[in-house]
Amino acid sequence: MTGPSPGPGTPQAAAPDPGRLSLNQMTTSRWGVREAVEGCARAGIRAIGLWRHKVAETGLAESARIAAGSGVAVSTLCRGGFFPAATAAGRLAAVDDNRAAIDEAAALGTGVLVLVCGPAPDRDIDAARGMVADGIAAVLPHAEAAGVRLAVEPMHPVFAGDRSVIVTLGEALDLVDHLGASQLGVAVDTYHVWWDPQVHRQLARAAGRILCLQVCDWLVPVTDPLHGRGMPGDGVIELRRLRTEADAAGYAGPIEVEIFNHDIWAQPGERVLEQVWASYLEHV
Repeated sequence: MTGPSPGPGTPQAAAPDPGRLSLNQMTTSRWGVREAVEGCARAGIRAIGLWRHKVAETGLAESARIAAGSGVAVSTLCRGGFFPAATAAGRLAAVDDNRAAIDEAAALGTGVLVLVCGPAPDRDIDAARGMVADGIAAVLPHAEAAGVRLAVEPMHPVFAGDRSVIVTLGEALDLVDHLGASQLGVAVDTYHVWWDPQVHRQLARAAGRILCLQVCDWLVPVTDPLHGRGMPGDGVIELRRLRTEADAAGYAGPIEVEIFNHDIWAQPGERVLEQVWASYLEHV
Protein backbone atom coordinates (compact mmCIF):
# COMPACT_ATOMS: atom_id res chain seq x y z
CA MET A 1 0.00 0.00 0.00
CA THR A 2 1.11 3.56 -0.55
CA GLY A 3 0.58 6.47 1.75
CA PRO A 4 -0.74 9.96 1.07
CA SER A 5 1.39 12.63 -0.51
CA PRO A 6 3.53 14.56 1.97
CA GLY A 7 2.76 18.16 2.84
CA PRO A 8 4.62 21.04 1.18
CA GLY A 9 8.29 20.95 2.08
CA THR A 10 7.92 17.60 3.83
CA PRO A 11 10.23 14.75 2.77
CA GLN A 12 8.69 11.46 1.69
CA ALA A 13 7.89 9.54 4.85
CA ALA A 14 8.34 5.86 5.43
CA ALA A 15 5.36 3.64 6.18
CA PRO A 16 4.71 3.05 9.88
CA ASP A 17 6.20 0.16 11.81
CA PRO A 18 3.50 -2.54 12.14
CA GLY A 19 4.89 -3.37 15.57
CA ARG A 20 3.86 0.06 16.89
CA LEU A 21 0.15 -0.29 16.16
CA SER A 22 -2.04 -0.11 19.27
CA LEU A 23 -5.81 -0.33 19.50
CA ASN A 24 -7.43 2.27 21.69
CA GLN A 25 -10.24 0.39 23.38
CA MET A 26 -12.86 2.97 22.43
CA THR A 27 -12.46 2.05 18.76
CA THR A 28 -14.23 -1.21 19.62
CA SER A 29 -16.43 0.36 22.26
CA ARG A 30 -18.84 -2.60 22.49
CA TRP A 31 -16.03 -4.92 23.58
CA GLY A 32 -15.03 -5.34 27.19
CA VAL A 33 -11.45 -5.76 28.30
CA ARG A 34 -11.25 -9.48 27.59
CA GLU A 35 -12.82 -9.23 24.13
CA ALA A 36 -10.63 -6.30 23.15
CA VAL A 37 -7.38 -7.81 24.41
CA GLU A 38 -8.11 -11.22 22.88
CA GLY A 39 -9.20 -9.54 19.64
CA CYS A 40 -5.89 -7.70 19.46
CA ALA A 41 -3.97 -10.91 20.09
CA ARG A 42 -5.80 -12.69 17.27
CA ALA A 43 -5.26 -9.77 14.90
CA GLY A 44 -1.56 -9.43 15.67
CA ILE A 45 -1.93 -6.04 17.35
CA ARG A 46 0.66 -5.93 20.12
CA ALA A 47 -0.72 -3.16 22.35
CA ILE A 48 -3.98 -1.71 23.62
CA GLY A 49 -4.98 1.54 25.30
CA LEU A 50 -7.52 0.76 28.03
CA TRP A 51 -10.23 2.96 29.53
CA ARG A 52 -10.99 3.12 33.24
CA HIS A 53 -14.73 2.52 32.95
CA LYS A 54 -14.11 -0.63 30.92
CA VAL A 55 -11.51 -1.80 33.44
CA ALA A 56 -13.99 -1.15 36.25
CA GLU A 57 -16.62 -3.29 34.50
CA THR A 58 -14.21 -6.23 34.32
CA GLY A 59 -12.43 -5.52 37.61
CA LEU A 60 -8.93 -4.15 37.98
CA ALA A 61 -7.27 -7.38 39.10
CA GLU A 62 -8.97 -9.43 36.38
CA SER A 63 -8.15 -6.83 33.71
CA ALA A 64 -4.50 -6.87 34.76
CA ARG A 65 -4.48 -10.67 34.67
CA ILE A 66 -6.03 -10.75 31.19
CA ALA A 67 -3.52 -8.26 29.83
CA ALA A 68 -0.53 -9.91 31.47
CA GLY A 69 -1.35 -13.30 30.01
CA SER A 70 -2.15 -12.13 26.49
CA GLY A 71 1.11 -10.93 25.03
CA VAL A 72 -0.66 -7.61 24.38
CA ALA A 73 0.93 -4.68 26.23
CA VAL A 74 -1.16 -1.90 27.76
CA SER A 75 0.04 1.25 25.99
CA THR A 76 -1.95 3.77 28.07
CA LEU A 77 -4.79 4.12 30.52
CA CYS A 78 -7.44 6.78 29.92
CA ARG A 79 -8.45 8.85 31.59
CA GLY A 80 -7.31 10.96 34.50
CA GLY A 81 -7.76 14.71 34.75
CA PHE A 82 -10.95 16.75 35.19
CA PHE A 83 -9.25 18.79 37.90
CA PRO A 84 -11.30 22.03 37.94
CA ALA A 85 -14.25 22.16 40.33
CA ALA A 86 -16.39 24.90 41.86
CA THR A 87 -15.43 23.98 45.44
CA ALA A 88 -12.28 23.07 47.30
CA ALA A 89 -13.87 19.75 48.23
CA GLY A 90 -14.52 19.01 44.57
CA ARG A 91 -10.92 19.79 43.66
CA LEU A 92 -9.66 17.50 46.44
CA ALA A 93 -11.96 14.73 45.21
CA ALA A 94 -10.49 15.11 41.72
CA VAL A 95 -6.97 14.79 43.11
CA ASP A 96 -7.96 11.64 44.98
CA ASP A 97 -9.53 10.17 41.84
CA ASN A 98 -6.37 10.87 39.86
CA ARG A 99 -4.25 9.15 42.51
CA ALA A 100 -6.54 6.14 42.14
CA ALA A 101 -6.13 6.29 38.34
CA ILE A 102 -2.36 6.31 38.77
CA ASP A 103 -2.59 3.19 40.92
CA GLU A 104 -4.79 1.53 38.30
CA ALA A 105 -2.29 2.34 35.55
CA ALA A 106 0.52 0.82 37.59
CA ALA A 107 -1.54 -2.32 38.30
CA LEU A 108 -2.26 -2.73 34.58
CA GLY A 109 1.41 -2.49 33.72
CA THR A 110 1.29 0.72 31.71
CA GLY A 111 3.60 3.64 32.35
CA VAL A 112 1.26 6.30 30.91
CA LEU A 113 -1.96 7.83 32.26
CA VAL A 114 -3.66 10.21 29.81
CA LEU A 115 -5.07 13.40 31.36
CA VAL A 116 -8.17 15.07 29.92
CA CYS A 117 -7.85 18.18 32.02
CA GLY A 118 -11.46 19.31 32.46
CA PRO A 119 -13.63 22.39 31.77
CA ALA A 120 -14.18 25.59 33.73
CA PRO A 121 -16.87 25.11 36.41
CA ASP A 122 -17.97 28.76 36.56
CA ARG A 123 -17.03 30.44 33.24
CA ASP A 124 -13.61 31.53 34.58
CA ILE A 125 -11.36 29.75 32.11
CA ASP A 126 -8.16 31.32 33.45
CA ALA A 127 -8.95 30.11 36.95
CA ALA A 128 -9.75 26.68 35.59
CA ARG A 129 -6.35 26.49 33.91
CA GLY A 130 -4.78 27.33 37.25
CA MET A 131 -6.78 24.52 38.87
CA VAL A 132 -5.44 22.13 36.23
CA ALA A 133 -1.86 23.10 37.04
CA ASP A 134 -2.49 22.83 40.79
CA GLY A 135 -4.19 19.44 40.42
CA ILE A 136 -1.39 17.95 38.34
CA ALA A 137 1.21 19.31 40.77
CA ALA A 138 -0.66 17.64 43.63
CA VAL A 139 -0.55 14.18 42.03
CA LEU A 140 2.95 14.28 40.55
CA PRO A 141 4.65 12.81 43.66
CA HIS A 142 2.22 9.90 43.63
CA ALA A 143 2.87 9.31 39.93
CA GLU A 144 6.62 9.35 40.46
CA ALA A 145 6.37 6.85 43.30
CA ALA A 146 4.21 4.56 41.14
CA GLY A 147 6.42 4.83 38.07
CA VAL A 148 3.59 6.27 35.97
CA ARG A 149 4.02 9.25 33.65
CA LEU A 150 1.21 11.74 33.11
CA ALA A 151 0.35 12.75 29.54
CA VAL A 152 -1.50 16.07 29.23
CA GLU A 153 -3.82 15.82 26.23
CA PRO A 154 -4.75 19.09 24.54
CA MET A 155 -8.21 18.90 23.00
CA HIS A 156 -9.79 20.70 20.07
CA PRO A 157 -11.30 24.04 21.17
CA VAL A 158 -14.80 22.72 20.45
CA PHE A 159 -14.40 20.73 23.69
CA ALA A 160 -13.25 23.62 25.87
CA GLY A 161 -16.70 23.98 27.41
CA ASP A 162 -17.17 20.41 28.56
CA ARG A 163 -13.88 18.48 28.46
CA SER A 164 -10.70 20.54 28.58
CA VAL A 165 -9.52 24.10 28.92
CA ILE A 166 -6.14 22.99 27.52
CA VAL A 167 -6.75 23.35 23.79
CA THR A 168 -3.41 23.50 21.95
CA LEU A 169 -0.23 21.50 22.00
CA GLY A 170 1.70 24.68 22.75
CA GLU A 171 -0.48 25.35 25.80
CA ALA A 172 0.03 21.78 27.02
CA LEU A 173 3.80 22.15 26.62
CA ASP A 174 3.72 25.47 28.48
CA LEU A 175 2.04 23.63 31.35
CA VAL A 176 4.67 20.89 31.27
CA ASP A 177 7.41 23.54 31.27
CA HIS A 178 5.76 25.39 34.16
CA LEU A 179 5.57 22.29 36.35
CA GLY A 180 9.04 21.14 35.33
CA ALA A 181 8.63 17.45 36.21
CA SER A 182 10.24 14.62 34.30
CA GLN A 183 7.13 12.56 35.09
CA LEU A 184 5.02 14.86 32.92
CA GLY A 185 4.62 15.02 29.15
CA VAL A 186 1.96 15.32 26.45
CA ALA A 187 -0.46 13.09 24.58
CA VAL A 188 -0.77 14.03 20.90
CA ASP A 189 -4.11 13.14 19.32
CA THR A 190 -4.29 14.05 15.64
CA TYR A 191 -8.02 14.75 15.92
CA HIS A 192 -7.35 17.53 18.40
CA VAL A 193 -4.17 19.14 17.05
CA TRP A 194 -4.23 18.89 13.23
CA TRP A 195 -5.95 22.26 12.69
CA ASP A 196 -3.41 24.32 14.68
CA PRO A 197 -1.10 26.46 12.47
CA GLN A 198 1.61 25.98 15.12
CA VAL A 199 1.33 22.21 15.40
CA HIS A 200 4.45 21.40 13.37
CA ARG A 201 6.61 23.80 15.37
CA GLN A 202 5.12 22.53 18.61
CA LEU A 203 5.78 18.89 17.71
CA ALA A 204 9.44 19.77 17.26
CA ARG A 205 9.36 21.59 20.59
CA ALA A 206 7.85 18.49 22.24
CA ALA A 207 11.02 16.46 21.63
CA GLY A 208 11.45 13.90 24.39
CA ARG A 209 8.10 14.76 25.96
CA ILE A 210 5.57 12.95 23.76
CA LEU A 211 4.21 10.09 25.87
CA CYS A 212 1.33 9.02 23.66
CA LEU A 213 0.37 9.34 19.99
CA GLN A 214 -3.24 8.74 18.96
CA VAL A 215 -4.54 8.83 15.39
CA CYS A 216 -7.86 9.04 13.60
CA ASP A 217 -9.26 11.35 10.94
CA TRP A 218 -11.40 14.50 10.73
CA LEU A 219 -14.41 13.83 8.53
CA VAL A 220 -16.03 16.52 6.41
CA PRO A 221 -18.67 17.50 7.21
CA VAL A 222 -18.49 16.90 10.96
CA THR A 223 -21.96 15.90 12.10
CA ASP A 224 -20.98 15.08 15.70
CA PRO A 225 -17.73 16.54 17.09
CA LEU A 226 -17.45 13.86 19.77
CA HIS A 227 -18.62 10.80 17.86
CA GLY A 228 -17.72 11.84 14.32
CA ARG A 229 -14.14 10.59 14.04
CA GLY A 230 -13.08 8.65 10.98
CA MET A 231 -10.69 5.85 10.17
CA PRO A 232 -7.27 7.11 9.03
CA GLY A 233 -7.53 8.13 5.39
CA ASP A 234 -11.26 8.90 5.47
CA GLY A 235 -10.80 12.60 6.27
CA VAL A 236 -8.56 15.62 5.80
CA ILE A 237 -5.69 15.22 8.30
CA GLU A 238 -2.07 14.91 7.12
CA LEU A 239 -1.63 11.87 9.34
CA ARG A 240 1.64 10.57 7.94
CA ARG A 241 3.23 14.03 8.20
CA LEU A 242 2.19 14.38 11.85
CA ARG A 243 3.37 10.86 12.69
CA THR A 244 6.69 11.48 10.96
CA GLU A 245 7.16 14.72 12.90
CA ALA A 246 6.41 12.92 16.16
CA ASP A 247 9.02 10.32 15.19
CA ALA A 248 11.51 13.09 14.49
CA ALA A 249 10.80 14.49 17.97
CA GLY A 250 11.97 11.19 19.43
CA TYR A 251 8.67 9.42 19.95
CA ALA A 252 9.09 5.72 19.17
CA GLY A 253 6.25 4.26 21.24
CA PRO A 254 2.86 2.77 20.38
CA ILE A 255 0.53 4.53 17.96
CA GLU A 256 -3.07 4.15 19.12
CA VAL A 257 -5.95 4.22 16.66
CA GLU A 258 -8.69 5.90 18.70
CA ILE A 259 -12.08 6.38 17.06
CA PHE A 260 -15.38 7.54 18.53
CA ASN A 261 -18.00 6.76 15.90
CA HIS A 262 -21.35 5.02 16.36
CA ASP A 263 -21.30 3.56 12.83
CA ILE A 264 -17.91 1.96 13.46
CA TRP A 265 -18.97 0.77 16.92
CA ALA A 266 -21.96 -1.00 15.37
CA GLN A 267 -19.71 -3.21 13.22
CA PRO A 268 -18.31 -6.55 14.38
CA GLY A 269 -15.08 -5.98 16.27
CA GLU A 270 -13.06 -8.26 14.00
CA ARG A 271 -14.12 -6.21 10.98
CA VAL A 272 -13.10 -3.01 12.76
CA LEU A 273 -9.66 -4.43 13.47
CA GLU A 274 -9.24 -5.29 9.78
CA GLN A 275 -10.00 -1.65 8.92
CA VAL A 276 -7.64 -0.44 11.64
CA TRP A 277 -4.78 -2.49 10.20
CA ALA A 278 -5.39 -1.42 6.60
CA SER A 279 -5.85 2.27 7.35
CA TYR A 280 -2.86 2.38 9.71
CA LEU A 281 -0.49 0.86 7.16
CA GLU A 282 -1.71 3.00 4.26
CA HIS A 283 -2.23 6.39 5.90
CA VAL A 284 -0.29 6.60 9.18
